[in-house]
Amino acid sequence: MDLEKAIAQFFNEKGEIQLAPQLTLAGLSELMYQGDLQTGGGERHCLRFWDYSESRAGVAVDYNRTEINTRIKSVAARLQQVAKIGDRVAILAGNSPEYLFAFIGALYAGMVPVPLYDPNEPGHGEHLKAVLADSTPTVVLTNKHAAGAVREHFADTPSRERPRILAVDSLPDSLAESYVNPSTTLQGQQLMASATTMPIDQTAFLQYTSGSTRTPAGVVLTNRSILTNVLQIFTAVQLKMPLRLVTWLPLHHDMGIILAVFVILLGLPMEMMNPRDFVQQPSRWVKQISRRSEDDIHTYAVVPNFALEMAVRYGTPEEGSDARFDNIDGIIIGSEPVSESAVNNFVEAFTPFGLEPTALRPSYGLAEASLLVSTPQTQERPLINYFDRDKLADGEAVEVEKGSEKAVSFASNGQVVRPQAMTIVDPETKDEIVDGLVGEIWTNGGNTAAGYLDRPEETAETFGQTLGERLAEGSRVADAPDTGWLATGDLGVIVDGQLYITGRLKDLVIIAGRNHYPQDIEATVQEASEHVRADSVAAFAVPGDDVEKLVVLLERADDAETTGDAEAVEAVRAAVSSIHGVTPDEIRVLAPNEIARSSSGKIARRVNQRNYLAENA
Repeated sequence: MDLEKAIAQFFNEKGEIQLAPQLTLAGLSELMYQGDLQTGGGERHCLRFWDYSESRAGVAVDYNRTEINTRIKSVAARLQQVAKIGDRVAILAGNSPEYLFAFIGALYAGMVPVPLYDPNEPGHGEHLKAVLADSTPTVVLTNKHAAGAVREHFADTPSRERPRILAVDSLPDSLAESYVNPSTTLQGQQLMASATTMPIDQTAFLQYTSGSTRTPAGVVLTNRSILTNVLQIFTAVQLKMPLRLVTWLPLHHDMGIILAVFVILLGLPMEMMNPRDFVQQPSRWVKQISRRSEDDIHTYAVVPNFALEMAVRYGTPEEGSDARFDNIDGIIIGSEPVSESAVNNFVEAFTPFGLEPTALRPSYGLAEASLLVSTPQTQERPLINYFDRDKLADGEAVEVEKGSEKAVSFASNGQVVRPQAMTIVDPETKDEIVDGLVGEIWTNGGNTAAGYLDRPEETAETFGQTLGERLAEGSRVADAPDTGWLATGDLGVIVDGQLYITGRLKDLVIIAGRNHYPQDIEATVQEASEHVRADSVAAFAVPGDDVEKLVVLLERADDAETTGDAEAVEAVRAAVSSIHGVTPDEIRVLAPNEIARSSSGKIARRVNQRNYLAENA
């Protein structure tokens, strides 16, 4: 199948996306699969999962196009036996082929998947309970590996309230023969007749927030929002064929599940492993993204910032190695702020082996916009710029020379993916502001989610904003609607056509009337002492008698001794005071992994802040 030609049919002459009202994710998947069958693509290899549970070298578990489709329909057929169209189906498992079969199988059955994680994962029990209570799934899909923990999780739940638990790798392939397209069933026809929206605008799945800042909220993603963003990604990233995706991202995370499902639905090859297996040995991922001797496939990967540092530290090929990375066309970096050191270190380590620096693409997105909002779309990447710290605190991005006393570095996140509108507004007046001023990022487009599950007030506040006054000259969104704007809650600035993310609107540390970005302070702490563990700092403000006070939590480096804590604290205090003009009220040194993190592994500032306040109440 000519994939580029297939994708082109969804765009009109003006570059606008046009989707049929009956189209769903499952429908697109089956359309692509049947097209592949007609051109003899059923036996084409599409999925390789690296299983490191029994071997340090890993065991490759492979599936071709037809085997994947069979497993998906087996899951869908079993769901049709035990649940009804529209029911919610939670997925509780670690990264595995079964996870993908479960997710897409629920779509094929006309049900709503809720991607979660293996209950064996430590530290997320309360989050999991909250999500399950909010989503009320009828069925839980898992695999043999996680089934015991899943059943134990529901052991105290009364039997009448307990969802049906199915291990998808226990289902026989023969079930696929009994699968029925839900739209052709009596229930499907009745629902269609009574529906107020067409299939394209109905719920595809629920993506829950990590819970790092509040009680988990279910983002309602529709077929339209996902399909739109998939098409936006395809064109903005300028994907080259043939391609393969290499990923270890957790599948319960929006970035992980949407990209993995995206390539499975389109029949593109993918290599996948468990996040834990990457963290334990980052060289595994490095090996997988490298060129094979016969490999002319364009390779793509999507990672958070910390993965670059880990790959450099533990995966750089030895001098003289024949490893090659000139096959890599795109490494999209997202999920957390992108640091100058991580980008530069990765480029320095891997360009001697053929990596093109332009392959690195710091990008910005959020679940409320389905996934991607902006990514570099010029050859000027990765671009690092430097702004005056004091001016930035006043809401203005003024460029300064690298290395100057007040310089703070930011990675550009490129340009908005089209067709989608994006601008910067004053969060108080909601008016569009000029380039160079810091404000809240607002977006508008078909990729926007429908809202939060059963939270009308929060939905209106986040998804139902009306844009105020537009710029008289040079408006970025002159042709966009007045209503239906997504207020992202993220602060950003546009300079020379490049978007820079400067922080979270509600994460700002405001002391004595001055704004301080917590990630900026955290970077200073990180650099102040080798005693500080990489990517393991949380900075936040707490109420004081007259003004807010700054608290810094840091984890001790893995090879550091407690005897060095006091010296590290003084080094951190001096650095923060000198660079930011604010003295931390308290600096705590913790053991590795003691700082609270979200389910996706990011530092959860507000959870740490809440825990700190509770301890000191």
